[in-house]
Amino acid sequence: MKKKDLTIAEFVIQTGSSAPTPGGGSIASLTAATGAALIEMVANLTIGKEGFAAVEPEMKEIQLLAKSYEIRFLDLIEEDCACFGAFMEALQLPKTTEEEKQIRTKSLQQAYKQAAEVPLKIGLLANEMFDLAELVIKKGNPNLITDGAIAVMNIRCAVKAAFLNVKINLVGIKDESYVKKLREKIEVIESKLDNREQELLNLIKL
Repeated sequence: MKKKDLTIAEFVIQTGSSAPTPGGGSIASLTAATGAALIEMVANLTIGKEGFAAVEPEMKEIQLLAKSYEIRFLDLIEEDCACFGAFMEALQLPKTTEEEKQIRTKSLQQAYKQAAEVPLKIGLLANEMFDLAELVIKKGNPNLITDGAIAVMNIRCAVKAAFLNVKINLVGIKDESYVKKLREKIEVIESKLDNREQELLNLIKL
């Protein structure tokens, strides 16, 4: 069974077990999916409500976008779990002859890159959702403003968690220019991440 199709209880229990997956990358993607779901919920509970006719077309668009992010993040849980399987397969390759060692090293490097690129996708996609969260906080049903705020916090958490998973896998990659490129991508976003979260949370006046 796919991890995304487990019940919440099953997913949590498997995460806490000795099974290698789901792990931190999958949790990052699940966290991002819940952020998307909260944005979708605020949009859904604004559409059709009295006094929100002017923003209804925008909310319908946000609802569709949030749903597409939600589906993508659930799929990325599976991609993240598959990365570990690919890494374990590479690790178990024979290393008796020089040729076998070279094949194994190449396979491991590919597995490390894949294991870095999946959480990178998670983090980059999650970061995009701040704009949607801002819109539902500013224009959505004010009764759900805290749901928008929690979406913001989940987005930030997902980005940070995903990027930590990128960094741990970069340690095993020998291609210095590749590592530098990914680190620079991450650093640009991380330098603005906390401020972006706080900027949106400051919109909540309770």
